[in-house]
Amino acid sequence: MKILTFDIEDWFHILDNASTKTEKEWSNFESRIHKNMGTIFRVLDHTEVRASFFIVGWMAQQYPEIVREIVDRGYEIGSHTHLHQLAYEQNRIEFYQDVDRSIKVLEDVCGKKVKMFRAPGFSITEKNKWAFEILHELGIEIDSSVFPAGRAHGGMPNYGVAKPSILKYNGIQLKEYPINTRKVMGKSLIYSGGGYFRLTPYVLLKNWTRYDDYVMTYLHPRDLDPNQPMINDLTMHRKFKSYVGLKSAECKLKRWLTDFEFIDIASATKKIDWNSVRTIQL
Repeated sequence: MKILTFDIEDWFHILDNASTKTEKEWSNFESRIHKNMGTIFRVLDHTEVRASFFIVGWMAQQYPEIVREIVDRGYEIGSHTHLHQLAYEQNRIEFYQDVDRSIKVLEDVCGKKVKMFRAPGFSITEKNKWAFEILHELGIEIDSSVFPAGRAHGGMPNYGVAKPSILKYNGIQLKEYPINTRKVMGKSLIYSGGGYFRLTPYVLLKNWTRYDDYVMTYLHPRDLDPNQPMINDLTMHRKFKSYVGLKSAECKLKRWLTDFEFIDIASATKKIDWNSVRTIQL
């Protein structure tokens, strides 16, 4: 099962970086979202693939026409919070208000109930598992925030399974679509989204995708934009991760979506026998 998803944010929504941290700083940058969404729609039209979209509420507020086009094209949407902040840097009240605001904006724009969520940077970790309680309280039924390996923004390496599962915590449960991992020399590697997708040579990407029965992608509009400006205050490591592989990304994505059958989360949810998947008690 290969699932295609996009996290809809602008090219300057880079986490954990002073010059791009809040909406005050965002006003310093010119949006590229219309051009980049055009690229995404062109790829999906070319490959005839369904996708799910996790949308930052601030983006929906600024550019409601983009959300309407996503919905009018028949794609499903979910929340990616409102202000695209790391969840573990927020307290319970801040996280609740941020996610609640995003859901209300998205529902007002498109007229559809929002039941899916993904945290920016997969920033629900062992330290803020209470976030799952809040998601449940806000009507979220499907989550894709678990990064079951270590990473710069924490991750949740003890989750124990990198496949669709039932997540239980303090009496609530969610259908969880974690990011997939692949064991290489004893380490859990990720290749199916963001900088990992752009940096992985296609021969490896194709080979790993062929043998992994579950692949969860997470691509951003900026991943397909080779002409985006450089954020100068990023470290060399962050610049490498953010900008390498941009020129070949669109062609690479088209090839990937042509070589394999990808579906959206709605289709996957219907196919899965949820009574037989692993239950993870946090």
